[in-house]
Amino acid sequence: MSDNDHMQPLVNPLPPVVAALALALFAVEVLLAAGARGYIGGAEAIGWRIEAVRDFAFFGQVWDFVVERSAWTSPELMRFVSYPFVHLGFTHVLFVIVFLLALGKLVGEIFGGMAVLLTFFLSAIFGALVYALALDDPRPLAGGFPAVYGLIGAYTFILWTSLGHRGDNQWRAFTLIGFLLGIQLVFGVLFGSTNDWVAEVSGFLFGFAISPVLAPGGFQRLRDKLRQR
Repeated sequence: MSDNDHMQPLVNPLPPVVAALALALFAVEVLLAAGARGYIGGAEAIGWRIEAVRDFAFFGQVWDFVVERSAWTSPELMRFVSYPFVHLGFTHVLFVIVFLLALGKLVGEIFGGMAVLLTFFLSAIFGALVYALALDDPRPLAGGFPAVYGLIGAYTFILWTSLGHRGDNQWRAFTLIGFLLGIQLVFGVLFGSTNDWVAEVSGFLFGFAISPVLAPGGFQRLRDKLRQR
């Protein structure tokens, strides 16, 4: 065995895009938490989280405003991609980061960093859009769960494909999402629930659906099929 073999890392490093997203989520939370505790920003900083939700979270009424006024260049549309970075507390962002690091690493190693980035933001956008169209909920949508659920969808597609190639039961690939939805149901019954699950499930479905295109060579296969038609 060569010296180079001994120098191989025991754990593969995170894809840079996953690390960057996790650091961005953590940095925003540290800033808001420090302000709430009076460490920075003075007395005004105590309300930074409320202001962040007001200014950067997604509201269904935003979509209504855009459609009614055909305001397709409105800066309010930035909420579709800003809301995943505004969380309601440390526990909220902690779970999002854990899922991002775990699923982002797995998806990134197979699909690549750009696919992770696209899945994260496109799933967030799709989740928010369904949230606005399916509901009339005045409660803001905040946090990165719809985005990371998209990564869960991509990971589920990877498992689904792998199980199919081995001839195993492909429905086993949906064990993770089934477990998570079951946990949400239990917590909803015990402590009450919100309609955020609509955006999260939508993010999952989008991540699963877009994976055949984002997989290596997927865009070329899609283009070839379109040409054949």
